[in-house]
Amino acid sequence: MALKAGDKAPDFKLFSSELKEVSLNDFKGKKLVIHFFPMAFSGTCTEQLCTLRDSFGYYEGINANVIAISVDSPFSLAKFKEEQGYQFPLLSDFNKEVSQAFGAFYDEFVFNLKGVSKRAAFLIDEEGNINYAEVLENAGDLPDFNAIKVAIEAESAK
Repeated sequence: MALKAGDKAPDFKLFSSELKEVSLNDFKGKKLVIHFFPMAFSGTCTEQLCTLRDSFGYYEGINANVIAISVDSPFSLAKFKEEQGYQFPLLSDFNKEVSQAFGAFYDEFVFNLKGVSKRAAFLIDEEGNINYAEVLENAGDLPDFNAIKVAIEAESAK
């Protein structure tokens, strides 16, 4: 079941494309935007992460961290990050535990692929609570970037 606004974000530890361990705890006291995506190098995933890349200054300007998570290996993610010039960490949920914990998980995906992250976006506040949650069933859809910004601005106004 997908997590929703008001839920506590589950803790996690994943390896980044730089082979560094990253945990939810690393962002305690900071706003965190988490994007899940099905597969590196695919069209809609590239569009999703490029949208983040191109608006990265916005997130930096309001002191919000951004991470993106998929079930790809850290090595695939490193190449994807390098080719696209992403400024934020790409984390490997190769064992599929974090995608499942957030409820952003396909048991079965296209081409009979099993166990792939759903496209999803979450805003986690400074205390680790989810303030915005969007899990998409259709992998061809993009998260509502404007709704995420509205949620961040509402959180910042508190």
